[in-house]
Amino acid sequence: MNKETTPWNPPVADSMSSAVEASMYNSIQAILRQAASSCNKGMLRWTLHKKVETHPSNSVSLVRVLVKELEKVERLDYKMHVIPLLHTLNYVIIQQSSHIPCSLFQRVYECFKRLLTLPEPYCTIALRYIRSIKMEQITPGALYQRRVIAEQSLRNKHFPQQERVFVFADPAVFSGPLWQAVRADLVLARPQSDTLARRVLLHTLQAGLVKACHGPILTQALEDLGEDVEQYFQEVVLAVEQSIQNGEAGRDQYLTRLQHIYRDILTSANQDPKARGSLSNTPLPSPEIHFHLWTNEEELWNELVNFTLNVSTSERNSMYQEEEEEDVSKRVSHLSVDSGIEKDLSDMGEREQMNPFTRSRSPCFRGRMKPEDKMALVQENIKGPTSSTPLPKEEGNHTARIVMMGDNRVLGRLAKVYHSIRKREAKHLILTKRVNLQIYYIPVTDEPIVNSPESTSQVGDRLSLASFLGRVDPWYESNIISLGAMIPKLAGTSSHSRSSEPNHFLVDVLSYYLRCGLQPVHFTLYSVKISVSGQTGSPVDDVFVSHLDAEFPESKTLRENLRQERSSRRRTRKTLGTCGVVVSVNYSKVSLSKQEVVQGMSVMTCGVGISAISPNETEGLDFLTVNFDSTNPRCCTEIRTQNIKIRILEDKTFTVCLDKDCRRKYTHVQSIEISPCLDPGYCLQTSSKSKFSVGEERESGLSKYMCKILPLPINTFTGINH
Repeated sequence: MNKETTPWNPPVADSMSSAVEASMYNSIQAILRQAASSCNKGMLRWTLHKKVETHPSNSVSLVRVLVKELEKVERLDYKMHVIPLLHTLNYVIIQQSSHIPCSLFQRVYECFKRLLTLPEPYCTIALRYIRSIKMEQITPGALYQRRVIAEQSLRNKHFPQQERVFVFADPAVFSGPLWQAVRADLVLARPQSDTLARRVLLHTLQAGLVKACHGPILTQALEDLGEDVEQYFQEVVLAVEQSIQNGEAGRDQYLTRLQHIYRDILTSANQDPKARGSLSNTPLPSPEIHFHLWTNEEELWNELVNFTLNVSTSERNSMYQEEEEEDVSKRVSHLSVDSGIEKDLSDMGEREQMNPFTRSRSPCFRGRMKPEDKMALVQENIKGPTSSTPLPKEEGNHTARIVMMGDNRVLGRLAKVYHSIRKREAKHLILTKRVNLQIYYIPVTDEPIVNSPESTSQVGDRLSLASFLGRVDPWYESNIISLGAMIPKLAGTSSHSRSSEPNHFLVDVLSYYLRCGLQPVHFTLYSVKISVSGQTGSPVDDVFVSHLDAEFPESKTLRENLRQERSSRRRTRKTLGTCGVVVSVNYSKVSLSKQEVVQGMSVMTCGVGISAISPNETEGLDFLTVNFDSTNPRCCTEIRTQNIKIRILEDKTFTVCLDKDCRRKYTHVQSIEISPCLDPGYCLQTSSKSKFSVGEERESGLSKYMCKILPLPINTFTGINH
């Protein structure tokens, strides 16, 4: 048999194989073609993976084509093609690893190894995929099994890792019909929970045994077993995890163990244990997704705490399970020598009910609780009532994937919540010690795009963060920004025209993003201290990630008059002479030597626009562009800085709006002070040291090794290196 032929199927005609490979080649070239629009590239990528999911035999031809293209990229130095090819090839392996022959797997592995000589981020992505491929080569079926167990939170004793996907949609963008349509697609796409264990068993056994397995017979046997499948599921999970620990030396033992499990299943279901034949298709289910209309900012924190409580309770139950099994034997021996009186049995039952670790339900927050009460409950559930039983060795092995849907406003709200979480965790490292946070962003806007420069500018301001991500990562633009452009169209689909079948495009692209988009782009958060007229005490503290706009009420009339005069092509002397109100500005100018030079000036302006997003991705995200608007073009001023303080000199006030969000607007403002947002953990370390060295602000202890500025990491396919 040809090594490159799938071992579960007889060799197909060369003409048919060539036709499939030619079709795959044309699809890949269409994706890589520079002239193709981003939306078409994303749709082509989805169509390609959908073909592989529906017809697993096509995966071999597609992998061959992708490997050849990667080898061509390596020879010709076409780095712009590396990211699409890498992620597309990896996702095929995720989908259909059991259908790829060993020789082709080895060729992929060698190809990825050669990519390690490329610069960042290509070598980082290739290294991560090399590890996955090596694990799949040694333990066939491990990638699929681990992913399904984590994404679906399947209870087992041997692989405790869990993942949870939270999608938060901004109500300012998602109207009633739109969020209902999106929610319906996400809910309908959830796989049936009672079939997941059978699906994992089927895939793992087929991946390991290949030609020694009969897929259809095994499928029927698993259905006939009913709840007895759980026993074999636990055995397969144990076999996979032990094989991963043993490495290459344990591969033969692993395959032998799978053969025994396969025979036991068929024998229990009254099937021929020696049955061999074709394989069944086991498409990878989409992750379990929890969709929220984000009306309350505290809801994100509550969901993270509930998830932490859930995984902590699961770990505690697993730790105490063996102790409980030992207690059972002790109880049996105790009952054998008791008086035989019925009261003794009832007392024993009461003592069992008092065991706090036999509860099946996990504590969660449905009502309102104080933050300190929540933290106390989380800490109690993580540590347990006593310190006699230690925590598992692996900490932080659970992942919460947070997906934000909206425009700049939703990321502005996220920045505020993210800073609050980091502030809480700086004092008590509990939640992030158990759960890794991964943040994703799907840009969606409610602004209709019309052919006018003013409207286009407004939409661009609302999506400036997404535009920057699209410039630094074209693959993000092709797959995610194009998805965001299609989401508002879901609301236009009437309820009677929507069938019971979900729109798989939304769920499939989201799943692809969650599984392959692991390279972060770090946006600098900026802290703003707002002094409000008539308010005593400290200024109001807030953060923003994209924009800060300051408006002076008296200047609105000037702008409207100027707009009318421009339309009538006339301008009065009164308008020319009035440029706005006078503000005092102090800012630090960073020189080429990285030394800050404090400068001060007075500016007459009718509005201030501050942007943290550069129009050019090569300039980075480490400075602010401040524009002082004026009715007189000669009075308009632009500066670049990281720290700035603006104070109105006249007996007036102004209005401040953060991230273009009217829900985050401050009125009667007298002054604002903006600087990069410091990481709360860094602040805590420096403040503790300052107690012992009054008047000094030197970095010492752990603070020397900590990141000073707090960034907001948004996952993409390429990322930006620091």
